[in-house]
Amino acid sequence: MDPAELSGASEVDAESIGGDRRRPSWNEYFLQLARQAATRSTCLRRQVGALLVRDKRVLAMGYNGAPRGVAHCLDTGCLREQLGIPSGERQELCRAIHAEQNAIIQAAVHGVAIEGATLYCTHQPCVLCAKMLINCGVREIHYLDGYPDELSSAMFAEAGVRVVKEELPSTG
Repeated sequence: MDPAELSGASEVDAESIGGDRRRPSWNEYFLQLARQAATRSTCLRRQVGALLVRDKRVLAMGYNGAPRGVAHCLDTGCLREQLGIPSGERQELCRAIHAEQNAIIQAAVHGVAIEGATLYCTHQPCVLCAKMLINCGVREIHYLDGYPDELSSAMFAEAGVRVVKEELPSTG
């Protein structure tokens, strides 16, 4: 079996359906779902969505925002902005849980095993998320937008996690 099929996606399955309509590849489809999940984000700086997928099935999804029962940045303002913290630094000084972390948490809460899954995310994971994803056994990551965290890339490479920056085709 093709390794791309094992990961839950194949690059060669985008096809024309008729007229100008184009059926998305599995990678495009799951990245579009990640973008949709990001619309639920309550972060003022960056809206991120993430999906964990195996065998072309969504196992769990998440978006970045404050923990359950805690005021959102939409209500309190951005702590990182207030403290002047640049993007990619001091992630612990934030009210929000990252989208990747929320997807992992949702899988755990609902008893869904994610070992061997593929992550589809709107943004490249930070080093904190990278460590969690590596330990969860995520084998492949597809993302749309970069993030200023070279250590995360180095850790993924060292752990043998395949990381792919993707671009979605324009819609019109």
